[in-house]
Amino acid sequence: MTQAPMLIAELEVETEAGMVVGRAGELLVPKWFSKDPSTSIEDDRRDLIDAARLAFDEVRTFGSVGGGATAFDLWAHAQMACVERPDVAAADRLVRTFGVSLIERALIDATCTALSKSFFDTLAEDALGIRMEAFDERLGGWSAASLGRRSQSVRVRHTVGLVDALTDQEVPDEDRRGDDHPVCLTEDIAAFGLDCFKLKVSGSAEADLARLETIASITPEGAHFTLDGNEQYQDPAQLAAMLDELEDRGNAPGLLSGLLAIEQPVHRASTFAPQTAAGVARLAERAPVIIDEADADLSAYPRARALGYGGVSMKACKGVFRALLARARIDADGEGMQSAEDLTNLPVLPLHQDLAMVSALGLPHVERNGHHYFLGQAHLSEGERAQLQAAHGTLYSPAGKLRIEDGRLDLSSLAVPGFGYAGPVTMSVGETVAENPA
Repeated sequence: MTQAPMLIAELEVETEAGMVVGRAGELLVPKWFSKDPSTSIEDDRRDLIDAARLAFDEVRTFGSVGGGATAFDLWAHAQMACVERPDVAAADRLVRTFGVSLIERALIDATCTALSKSFFDTLAEDALGIRMEAFDERLGGWSAASLGRRSQSVRVRHTVGLVDALTDQEVPDEDRRGDDHPVCLTEDIAAFGLDCFKLKVSGSAEADLARLETIASITPEGAHFTLDGNEQYQDPAQLAAMLDELEDRGNAPGLLSGLLAIEQPVHRASTFAPQTAAGVARLAERAPVIIDEADADLSAYPRARALGYGGVSMKACKGVFRALLARARIDADGEGMQSAEDLTNLPVLPLHQDLAMVSALGLPHVERNGHHYFLGQAHLSEGERAQLQAAHGTLYSPAGKLRIEDGRLDLSSLAVPGFGYAGPVTMSVGETVAENPA
């Protein structure tokens, strides 16, 4: 069992409609933003909180000087001041991005609230003041209105972690809770009708081959997969060689034919090394190769594209406007993909704002691991749980878990005034308890 605190930002924002409150939240997940083995978990969490404070200070100062700034203007200033400066070390940029994204989402929530409009209508009416040409001169004519109809539902891409039990025989007795909660992959498939999966690999070809073959044998025919290198391979060519051997062994043809994307095959620091381009090209013959941890600043995606990468992850913790900028660049290129990735998002604010982004971008599937690594709504107040059931009953079961039916989530309830949620928020840093390690 592990615990992770949730950081909630609440901003009072002066708007044309008067003073409104905007909120955003995120788990303080250690060892993803910065995988520095020399720091403690508490060090990592403190760095994330400090990043949010820094971003808030920049937004507050800029907003008081330049009255009338839009949410986009405030984000752009904070992004440039906190992340894009040349004196910010590459290893610190994702941490800084976390802080900017948290404040940015609260600003977006405040804008939606002031207008009494949903995130989707606010985007369609260009009320956030988006000007993508400020970062890419090709994008002067791009508008969020071009995103078209939002996704009303989305396929769940179920995370299969390196230590997750695949079958009943692998489940220790102490992990059985005495109820019908699924605790292994075969039970998850049966319970939720899953047919889309995110598979993490370890960097050990022998171990990865055996595990992928087992997964291929128990997942449904016609299933789809993404493969998460999770920065574990030294060179993308090594991962390509492992997949070649998997094909030669002939035990996982459906898995290989069902590959949708290959995510972050090498360490973030090696992603842009020219010598990795040949390995990326080999992987790209099987599926688009996308960056995730290497997506640390606004130039990362174009640099990755130049090396043969085919896409970029979308995560709320990396920012809304960054995701929209990536989409605008994909539209301008006429090719490329976004893949919706989770960071153990939990109700209310982190999950709803992340899913609202997925819906607005029209993405067909989204990784979900918060729903099976954490205890549902146990960290929420009684009022929040009651509000979720009343207003979002199509998204949650009566027991408080995500309502995954036929492998899909219903996102229709997110079209409420504000950024995906219009109910009460308990302003406290609560502890969220994990059932299994992520």
